[in-house]
Amino acid sequence: MVRKRKIIVYIATSADGFIARPDGSVDWLDRPRPKGNYGMGAFYKSIDTVLWGRKTCDMALEYQKKGVPGTAFDTRVKNYVFTRGPLPAAAPADVEFVSEPIKAFATRLREKKGKDIWMMGGAGIIASFLDDGEIDEFMIHVIPKFIGEGIPLIAPGRRTVPLKLISCTKFTDGVVKLHYAVRK
Repeated sequence: MVRKRKIIVYIATSADGFIARPDGSVDWLDRPRPKGNYGMGAFYKSIDTVLWGRKTCDMALEYQKKGVPGTAFDTRVKNYVFTRGPLPAAAPADVEFVSEPIKAFATRLREKKGKDIWMMGGAGIIASFLDDGEIDEFMIHVIPKFIGEGIPLIAPGRRTVPLKLISCTKFTDGVVKLHYAVRK
């Protein structure tokens, strides 16, 4: 039996639940990281596909244009960007833009042989996948910092989604990783 590929939200939030400031800035994430970078290397080896929302993609392209290190799209993984609008002129050739319904896309993607799938974000695409029952797990790194306002982890909407705690990891710098499965 082939193992079903999981769609996993692997993300950082402020202690007050935001993934970015209102303007999309993540300057509050600039901080020393402990050895092992919170397990990011191990997680990255477990995936071969990254899902991006359009706004997150645009932000990454802007950082890339400014020459911010580590912001280029990794060609070793398959990158999909969900969009309803026109494609950006600066889009890398190895990025595939998707406008099909989430259920159909997720079903097709899960049927392909491969590793797990990283839901990069942002809040809108996470909410859309969650509302369609297509998120399997959340790995939320809570950064011990309040930023007061910003973009929430999940775009607002009336929903109740039960989670099952898989693990909780405390790091030396006060970051806590909450690993949840979405109850189906």
